[in-house]
Amino acid sequence: MPLPTPDNATAAETAEALERGRLLFAQACTFILSAAGMDQVPETELPEIAFCGRSNVGKSSLINALTGRNTLARTSNTPGRTRQLNFFDLGSRLMLTDLPGYGFAKAPRAEVRLWTDLVQDYLRGRPGLRRACLLIDARHGFKTSDHEVMTLLDASAVVYQIVLTKCDKLKSGQLETRIDGIRKELASHTAAHPDIAATSAKKGDGMPELRATLATLAKLR
Repeated sequence: MPLPTPDNATAAETAEALERGRLLFAQACTFILSAAGMDQVPETELPEIAFCGRSNVGKSSLINALTGRNTLARTSNTPGRTRQLNFFDLGSRLMLTDLPGYGFAKAPRAEVRLWTDLVQDYLRGRPGLRRACLLIDARHGFKTSDHEVMTLLDASAVVYQIVLTKCDKLKSGQLETRIDGIRKELASHTAAHPDIAATSAKKGDGMPELRATLATLAKLR
């Protein structure tokens, strides 16, 4: 996907934005803590970016790919493995938050409800949250639970950007069709960012562009 820069941006300006993103995400990214409740969420003055999505959509894999680290965020083939809010400090310029997945999870229903409530409380009440990256599996598009989270974010006035994951699983024409369909759906959502990121954590597709986009939200030195 093209980098979201002004229509009159030069090749040099686009290259500069990509380099800023690369340099930011090449910095040390440190695990801070896991929070099981809002009373454990760390105080910070850093701009914050949250990664949310259905269970097994690839949140941890995306964070690892963005930061160039294979084991920063814990990954698993078992849906629902992330059960707390996990916070990472990126170069003292951004706070990255890996949220528990919603939707399917191999856990007792009451426990899943607790995770869901925690995510909703966080998204509604985090003052420094600059953007939520809402991850959507490119193969499947929006599910009912995705629409519920989008409605919550709209009501909370939290800007969110759709990040398509596992795009390497689709042919080019299929991916473009998926993106067009999602773009049409986003038109009715007030807090949705207009740019859609198409990524593959496995192949690295879309990572430079997403790094550049998120770097615009980072704390200035």
